[in-house]
Amino acid sequence: MVLAISFLEAPLKFRAPGVTVQLGLGIGRLVFRALNLVESVLAVAVVVLVAAGGASAGVLAWTVAVMVLLVGQLAVVRPRLNRRSDRVLAGEDLPRSRGHLVYVAFEIAKVLALIGLGVTLLAG
Repeated sequence: MVLAISFLEAPLKFRAPGVTVQLGLGIGRLVFRALNLVESVLAVAVVVLVAAGGASAGVLAWTVAVMVLLVGQLAVVRPRLNRRSDRVLAGEDLPRSRGHLVYVAFEIAKVLALIGLGVTLLAG
C-alpha cells in the first residue's frame, strides 16, 4: 500500500489532465488519511502479534523501527503538511514545500524497515 500510494498515486495525480493543485491536495489528504488509518490498524496488529509471539530481538528491533517511523509521520510530519495544505486550499500561493521531502524520506525508511521486518520474520 505504501509503495502504491506514496510512490505512484501521489505524484501521478498531479499529472492528470484538469487536476489543479487544490484538487490534488484534497484528493491526497483523503487518500493519505485512509492509508494512515489502515497503517495504524495493521501496526497495532503487528505489535500485538510480536508481543504475544515471543519475537526474536531482530523482529522486535524492526517492529520498533517501523512503529517509530509511523508515529513520527503521524505526529510530526503530517500535521505540518496538513497546516500547509490548509493554507494552499485557502488560496495562498506558497513556494514548494520541503516538508514533502521529509515525508518521502520517512516513507522510504518505513518501506526499508518493513522489508527488514519481513526478511527477519521469514529467516527465523
